[in-house]
Order: sequence, then structure tokens, then C-alpha cells
Amino acid sequence: MSGRGTTAIRVAGLRKRYRRRGPWALDDFEMEVPTGVITGVVGPNGAGKTTLFSVICGYLRPDAGDVDILGQGPFDPWSLKGRLGALPQDASLDDRLTCREFLLYVGRLHGLSRPAALADADRTLGELNLADRATDRIGTLSHGMRRRLASASALLGRPELVLLDEPTAGLDPAQSRDLRQLLLRMRGRSTLLVSSHNLDELERICDHLVLVDHGRCTRRGTVDEITGRGRHVAWELGPGQLPLDALREALPDHGFSWEPGADGGRLIQVPPPGTDLDAAAVEVARILAAATVAIRAVRRGRSLEESFLGEG
Repeated sequence: MSGRGTTAIRVAGLRKRYRRRGPWALDDFEMEVPTGVITGVVGPNGAGKTTLFSVICGYLRPDAGDVDILGQGPFDPWSLKGRLGALPQDASLDDRLTCREFLLYVGRLHGLSRPAALADADRTLGELNLADRATDRIGTLSHGMRRRLASASALLGRPELVLLDEPTAGLDPAQSRDLRQLLLRMRGRSTLLVSSHNLDELERICDHLVLVDHGRCTRRGTVDEITGRGRHVAWELGPGQLPLDALREALPDHGFSWEPGADGGRLIQVPPPGTDLDAAAVEVARILAAATVAIRAVRRGRSLEESFLGEG
């Protein structure tokens, strides 16, 4: 079967535990990752995210279940050579090698010729802002630089599928932004599966989300589906007499509730399915303006943090 279908990763009934009578790190885990999109994996510490990545990449063998990667079945180093890149959570690098030597080694493992591996090593070092450290030994790099180099090794050769476990851990804000922009440029060209505790970051870059807890996939869907965009609108308002009656009269099929704050508050609007939210927003704004209530911000849907923690 070709790996160019609509699903890059399919996992069914996956089970894994580390001790014979210990708890299941993965317990009947089910997941599908669409091809060509960025999918985020969200869950608390110990939820099973790293175990899931390790099973997909072939670092761990599951106790039960099926894994299909790019239509080739479970991980196989020969059929997936050059097609899958991975950044483990605790990537170990050889301090004796220079950055270019390390990436050359990875490129050769991917099946690239030496000239092609050198060219791609330099390209990837440039994309991760490490070009000036190409000939420096890894042992001289800071933690953030080592993390960017590990990310570079996962992106080398432009693989079809890339798994990144906490890619921005230890990076400063500018470095995180640069890596985020690089991942966004890869959308459509590669499939990315990204695990991170930075929920704001995942919300900004991901198309799909997989929520994980106690070794199970508790929910999966598009970012819009998970955060409720189109089903929940929050208006951050300044002080004033809120025209709730006028809003309910103008939009009788919408739910409106008020969450007061120290200086204003938040108006929650729950529109019915199929609502033209742009037209509804014009009407809500008109009524608020007529009542001289300041509109400070509008947000469609809850944040990923609120959705994950069950708030809002």
C-alpha cells in the first residue's frame, strides 16, 4: 500500500506497560493522523505521550495493538528509511562530533549520498539558525543549541513524516518562534506530529489535536472542534450597563451569559449550529455600541488550555 493516502499514522488497540503487573502506559489507544497536516498531542505528565511516540518510532515494542505508518505497517527501518524523522524528548547527541558531522551521519542513515547529506546538513543548520556553529563540537553547545540541532536531525532530508516530542523545550522565545515558523512552512509538504505542554503554541500551529490521559485517547478532532470555534464566542467588555435583554431580543436563538470581572467582564455567546458568525457579530457589536459598552476583545471558541482543563 502506498503511504500517500489520507492517513499518515493509524493506531488501533495499542497497549504497552513497563512492568508485568504495572499500570498500562498505553491502554487500548486509538488514533489517526491525517496526511499533510500538523497534529498536536496534548496530555499531562505521565499520560503516555512519550510512550506513544516511542512505539511509533520503533524504540519500544507494544504489548498489543496495531500501528500503521505511511501505509507500510509498523516501523521498519528499511521501508521507512528517509521517510520518517523523529525528535525524542531526551535526544542524546555525541559531544565529540561537530554539528555538520552529526547531521552528515544522520543524512547517510537516511540513504542520502555524501554530497546530498552535506548540502542538506548545511540547509537545515541554516533553517535552525546554527550555520555559524556548523564546525563547533556538540559538547560546546548550550542546551538550547543542542535542542535545535536535535530538531535539525529530525527535519533532515525533508521526510514525509516527522515526530517531535517537546521541540521547543529549553528554547528562548525568539528560537521558539523561528522553529514554529519553520514547522508551519512544512505544512502540506510533510505530516507533523508534535507533543508539547505549550498549549498556546499548539493552538497556533496545529490543524488537528489528540488529547491523551491515562494511556488513552480521550478526544481527537480539528482545533476548531476541540476549542469550540463556531459554538462559543467570548466578548471581553468594559464597564457599563450590559444590554442583555436587547441582545436576547435581537438574537433569540443565541444563548447569552455574563461573567462579571473587576472592571467589566466577559459576555459569553453560544450561537446555534450553522450561524453566520460574522453577521451575528455585527449585530452584537451594534447593540453594545448603542449601550456605550466598550468592546475590548472578541474570541471565537475557548482557548486550548480552557478546553483541555474543562474551563470557560
